Amino acid sequence: MIIDTLRGAEHYFELHAGIESGFAFMSDAVRSNIEDGRYEIDGRNVYAIVSSCEGIGREKARLEAHRKYIDIHFCLEGKEVIGWSHVDDCLNVVKEYDKDKDIEFYSDKPASWTEVQNNTFGIFFPHDAHAPLAGCGTCRKLIIKIAFK
Repeated sequence: MIIDTLRGAEHYFELHAGIESGFAFMSDAVRSNIEDGRYEIDGRNVYAIVSSCEGIGREKARLEAHRKYIDIHFCLEGKEVIGWSHVDDCLNVVKEYDKDKDIEFYSDKPASWTEVQNNTFGIFFPHDAHAPLAGCGTCRKLIIKIAFK
């Protein structure tokens, strides 16, 4: 997991193909009034999801992990709280891996929590189980999905 601000985004461009184009889209989205929806950036290799959602609180937030995609979470409005644990420490699977949706859910409690707000982003790799929407109130967020394998 990486937490940083948009000012530091260029430090991560070389980590994986697609990260730079994902951040370019994110920068454009911040400057515009982008509507909720799914946006193709580079086909299935890099795409974005913009959504307005209600936080469910830390007690209800479930850890999830992906095998095919890196997630970059960015809060456009409001405040997002995200839990984190290393996927190897998640022992209690509540929903087996769904290959089509690229997601698996766990009932384990996150090892740590972080706030994503005010031009802050979180990058979650396949080994990073994360519990999004753990805050309270409305959050308008942007998730960049980058093919990992």
